[in-house]
Amino acid sequence: MSHQTLSLKAARRLILECQGLLKYNPYGKNKRGTAKAVDSLGYVQIDTISVVSRAHHHTLWARVPGYQPKMLFSHQATDRTVFEYWSHAAAYLPMHDFRFSLPRKLSYKNGRKHWYDVDKKVNQYVYERLKAEGPLMSKDFETPKGTSGIWYNFKPAKIALNQLFMQGDIMISERRGFQKVFDLTERVVPSGIETTLPNEFEMACHLIERGIQTQGLIRDKEVSYLRKGMGAVVRNAIKKLVDRGQLIVINFKELPGETFYSNAATLTRTPTRIGKKLLHILCPFDNILIQRQRAIDFFNFDYKIECYVPEPKRVKGYFSLPVLFGDQFIGQFDAKSDRKMQVFVIKQFHLEEGVKDWEEFLPTLVEKLWEYAQFCGCKTILVEQTFPREFREVLIKGIR
Repeated sequence: MSHQTLSLKAARRLILECQGLLKYNPYGKNKRGTAKAVDSLGYVQIDTISVVSRAHHHTLWARVPGYQPKMLFSHQATDRTVFEYWSHAAAYLPMHDFRFSLPRKLSYKNGRKHWYDVDKKVNQYVYERLKAEGPLMSKDFETPKGTSGIWYNFKPAKIALNQLFMQGDIMISERRGFQKVFDLTERVVPSGIETTLPNEFEMACHLIERGIQTQGLIRDKEVSYLRKGMGAVVRNAIKKLVDRGQLIVINFKELPGETFYSNAATLTRTPTRIGKKLLHILCPFDNILIQRQRAIDFFNFDYKIECYVPEPKRVKGYFSLPVLFGDQFIGQFDAKSDRKMQVFVIKQFHLEEGVKDWEEFLPTLVEKLWEYAQFCGCKTILVEQTFPREFREVLIKGIR
């Protein structure tokens, strides 16, 4: 059994390296970089909130110079290099990982419910229409004028589409705007893609490998987070891989009692120093932040998304965007894109406690704010509040 002790500083750099946030252009630019980013990150979470840009587009924009939403949609609809399914939430995943979506799909096929009770007759009706007519959207099942009955009722059909999707009979072949277009799985998955069902050990090893590849080092609970109900299987697989010498046990003096795992190939990626400090505006659902405890442990950044919190109880705002400078989170800001007026509104900007050397990051912050505002379709930036208050004048002056 191999053990190693890392410093938190080294761990931060390793995590950022594996997350594509330590270097400019880590995956390539434009469309080619988009596919490589999804592959390297393992998944990109999809979210419906569009107060700024949607989560999946924001996550890719932060890492891929020149990224535009049409590039991701092209990889899904035309190139078939990515597909939509469930990770810990709805996500875009690399198509070559398709077989590892099959265990979850099988569980739904065997009776697991996604949201509602399943009506097998409606499922069959929806499936047969897709089979006969080709790709359809949920609106294609709306009630035609002068008709009635369950066969043309929108809600049962939408439930059926979701159930058929979760159990793997159909897939999302493309998006039109944000609307899903469904088709039969065999017409979406390219030939040559592995479709054999992995056993539990294979599935656990895949999750462990992906977790280390994308996060640098992982705890067993962080691996099973991606697949509920697999905790015991993951722990057993980790033990076997450690015994075989394929995993290295990592400990931190600052995190007593916590055990992490990595492998030799990944640990060699640990940068010894950081060059020019990059600044990133990140999405609340960014891969580096989705497991909040890691942000606390490695970055001392206690981040909470408040869009699900009642408005009177919000502290940092509805959809506050974290700001990473070098290997430190320096703050977060609640923003809104007024696309009609083309104004990017910073409702409140909170600097982290102890962040005082504003001049070090201000020019880069302003540059990145303009880039993101333009990505969101805005031409003007409005700053309403900052904490501390005196930062507002400095920020406004920089933006002008």
